[in-house]
Amino acid sequence: MSSSLLSPSDFLTWPSLHFPTQTEPIIISSIEPKAMDGAARRNRDPLESMDAHESHDETTRQFFSHTSAKRVNTDAAIAKALRQQYPNLSVSIAPADSCNLLAYASGGHASFTPVGSDDDDSHVPSSLSWKIYVPPSRRMDGDLGVIAKNVLFEKYLFQWKDKDFIVYLVSGRDGSGAYPTLTNFFVLSTREELAEQLILAAGRWTSELHEEIWVFDGGYWSKSAELYQSAMKSSWENVILDEDMKKALIEDHMSFFRSRATYARLKVPWKRGIIYYGPPGNGKTISIKATMNMLYHLKQPVTTLYVRSLKSFFGPERSIAMVFAKAREFAPCYLVFEDLDTIVTDDVRSYFLNEVDGLKSNDGIFMIGSTNHLERLDPGISKRPSRFDRKYLFPDPDFDQRVAYCQFWQKKLADNKSISFPDKLCTAIAEITNDFSFAYMQEAFVAALLAIARNEQPGDGEDDDAEDEAMVMTMDLADNEWVKVLDRPVEESPELDELALWVEIKKQVAILREGMDEKTA
Repeated sequence: MSSSLLSPSDFLTWPSLHFPTQTEPIIISSIEPKAMDGAARRNRDPLESMDAHESHDETTRQFFSHTSAKRVNTDAAIAKALRQQYPNLSVSIAPADSCNLLAYASGGHASFTPVGSDDDDSHVPSSLSWKIYVPPSRRMDGDLGVIAKNVLFEKYLFQWKDKDFIVYLVSGRDGSGAYPTLTNFFVLSTREELAEQLILAAGRWTSELHEEIWVFDGGYWSKSAELYQSAMKSSWENVILDEDMKKALIEDHMSFFRSRATYARLKVPWKRGIIYYGPPGNGKTISIKATMNMLYHLKQPVTTLYVRSLKSFFGPERSIAMVFAKAREFAPCYLVFEDLDTIVTDDVRSYFLNEVDGLKSNDGIFMIGSTNHLERLDPGISKRPSRFDRKYLFPDPDFDQRVAYCQFWQKKLADNKSISFPDKLCTAIAEITNDFSFAYMQEAFVAALLAIARNEQPGDGEDDDAEDEAMVMTMDLADNEWVKVLDRPVEESPELDELALWVEIKKQVAILREGMDEKTA
C-alpha cells in the first residue's frame, strides 16, 4: 500500500486531513534557542519570535495538559497559551470548515512546513495525529486505498505573499459530548490585518468549487467531484430527443442566464423553474447533466446545486431553508431537485412554497425539478407558473428516435470486429421495440451482447488464451458509453436471421416485453 497526496478538494471534506507526500521528506534544520530573561523575551523583535524554534513550546504543553483533564473551552486555553508564549504577535482564530488554510496552500496559493521535534520534551510530543486507512472508491482496478493523516494538533511555519505566519491547527471537543468536533487554525502574525487578509483569501477559496458540484444530503452541503466528473462526460450532442424539444430546452436555459438586464427592465423577478416529467429512462437525468456541463462552460460559469434528499437530524423544514440560503448565496445558479415528488412531500410543501414565493429574493435561481410521476406533485407546485413556469414531457421514444438510438450503438461498435451491425438492423430493432423507453432499449442491447459473449466462449472454461474470445464491457448510461465488444470477425451483408445480435436482441425484447405486460396487468 502506498501513500498519496490528497487533492485540494479533499481538504474541503476533511478539514484537518492531509496525506504524506511521495517526495523526499522535508528536513527542518534545528535552531538553537538563545537564553534570555523575561524582559528580553518581551522586548525582542516580533519577526525574531516567528523564526525562533523554541525547545520548550509552552502552547504544546498547554494543549496536552488541557486535553488530559476536564475540557471546558479549547479556544480559550490555546489563545491564553499563545498570548503568553508570543506576547508580541497578534493571535487570530479561524474555523477550518470555512477557512481551510492547509487546503488553500495545497492548491498552490501558499506553503506550509510542519514545525516540531519529539526531542523537545520527553513528556510531550510536538504534534498529535491519526493515521487513517481510506479505502478506494472503486476496487475494480485493484486499488488498495491510501493512508491518510488526520491532524489533531500541529504547528506550522506558513508563508503567503512573502509574509510569514505561525499557524497552529487544533482539534477540540469541548463539553461532555464528542459532537461536533471543532477544528480551528490559530494564526500568529506581526499585525492583525495581515492575518485578516490571509483568512479572507483562504476563506473565499474554501467557499468556492474546484471541479466539484454542491450536493445537499443528510442535512448538510458537501462538494462532489464524482458528480462533477459524471456531468462533464455528458453533452447535448449525445442526448437523443426530438430536435425541436432539445433546442427549446437549451434556449430556455441560455436565455434566462443572459437576460438579467431584461428582467430588471421589465421589473419582474429574475427567477425561473421548469419540470421534466415522463416515464423513467427517457433522458431526464442525462439532459440535466448535459445542462450542468453547458452552464459550467459559459464565459461566466453557472454553479450547480444538486438536492438529493431533505431528510436530516434537524428535519426537512430546516433543510429547505438551508437549500435556498445556499442557492441565494451562489446565484446565479442551477438548482436541481431530481425526483421532485419524493423530495417535496405533503409534510414540507408549505415550507417549500414559502421559500419559492416568500419575501426573500430568489433572483438568479433557475430551478429544475424532474419526476416520473407528475400526478403525485401538488397542483400548487406543478400547475402554478410563478413556481415552475414550464413543463417538458420526456415520452417514450418514437420510431425515428429508436432508430437514432440504434445508430448510436452502431457508431459505438463501428471500430469493433465482433458484431455485424448493418444499417437495416437499426430499422428492424426499432420496429420491435415500440413502447420501449431508452432504458429498456439499453437493457436489450446489453443483455443481447452479454449473451453473445457467453455463447462464444470456449466450452472447456480455459479461455484466457483464446484469441477469438469476445470481451464485453458495460458502462453507465449517463456517461454516454455503454458497450464495447472486441475481436470477432465481421460477416459481409448477412440476412437478418443470420445476425447473432438480431437473434439475441429479439429474445431479450420478448423477455422485457413480458415483464412490461406483468406490470400493467
